[in-house]
Amino acid sequence: MRLTLAALASAAGLSALFLAVPSAPAQDAPSEPPPPVVVVAAVTTERMAETVTVPGSVVSRNDSKIAAEVAGRVEWVAEVGAVIEAGGPVARIDSALLKLQARSAEASLKRLEAQLVFLNAEVARLEELIGKGSATRQRLDEARSQRDMARQELAEAQVQLERANYDLEHSEVKSPFPGRVVKRLIEPGEYIERGAATARVVDTTALEVSAQIPIASVAQLKEGDKVTIEGPGATAAAVVRALVPVGDEVSRSAEMRATLDGAQWLIGTAVKVATPNAPAAEVVAVPRDAVLLKTDGSAVFRIGEGEIAELVPVQVGLSAGDRVAVIGGLHPGDRVVVRGGETLQAGQKVQVQAENGPNASMPSRPG
Repeated sequence: MRLTLAALASAAGLSALFLAVPSAPAQDAPSEPPPPVVVVAAVTTERMAETVTVPGSVVSRNDSKIAAEVAGRVEWVAEVGAVIEAGGPVARIDSALLKLQARSAEASLKRLEAQLVFLNAEVARLEELIGKGSATRQRLDEARSQRDMARQELAEAQVQLERANYDLEHSEVKSPFPGRVVKRLIEPGEYIERGAATARVVDTTALEVSAQIPIASVAQLKEGDKVTIEGPGATAAAVVRALVPVGDEVSRSAEMRATLDGAQWLIGTAVKVATPNAPAAEVVAVPRDAVLLKTDGSAVFRIGEGEIAELVPVQVGLSAGDRVAVIGGLHPGDRVVVRGGETLQAGQKVQVQAENGPNASMPSRPG
């Protein structure tokens, strides 16, 4: 009996000891990965039209063979590649002979001025003698005639002097616009005739696209509209500057000129121009980057309530610039993913880091 009671007391003590010792903390549960970061843009309504693509070329609005206005021996021509400012020299012609011509014209002018002074005095003297009866009317008429002819000769001499000074001033051939020298058309030491070209100067900053577009497209465009230009490595929007209202009878096309701003293409680059060939219609549009190509068609991720990604199947239609028309369950103002959607799964929560595009809402901020 004593042994049994001792055993029970020992067991009770051990139980109390185990209860007094604190239990080890449970391991923390694994944390969930943060939601993926995406960039979104707003769905918009745009006016788009069916387009036709035609070839075009990048040209300069100012591309000229700068001509000399005087004849003479060429002393200097700008080097190929030289940058020319508006009014800057392109070539220089020997002006020695032109200076002699100017001096000769000035001497003739002074001679005729002196002669006119004498003839004016002669007419005045004869008019006085006529009053005294000491001169005939015939002598007075002859003096007046000589004076009037001297006046005309003086006026002609003045023109000759101005012409000589003009030629002297234009012995330096200048460009009327800024640009670069593309080609020398004459070399120093050669003799140039009046009106002959000295160098080709091209303005490399005033770029535009020249294209022959179908007459049907001309009817859908007006000056100031934008067209899409596709060139090597880039796509740009250009503003229609001019539509030449004369069509070609063979190709049934007319010339269009569209201004390029900030394009990096060289003059002479071949490009493609997308022009409308039907009236524009209002469509629902998203950025091109929002459209994902799936095995069963195209789709976009829309960000719904609670920042949950929803996969919305769409049909892609017309395009204009960086936006495409879509047909599906999208509405203007919806937010669609333009970056970060490649690995998204439908129903996944996302974090919107930034938003862009027309009518985009303010970026969401983590709480």
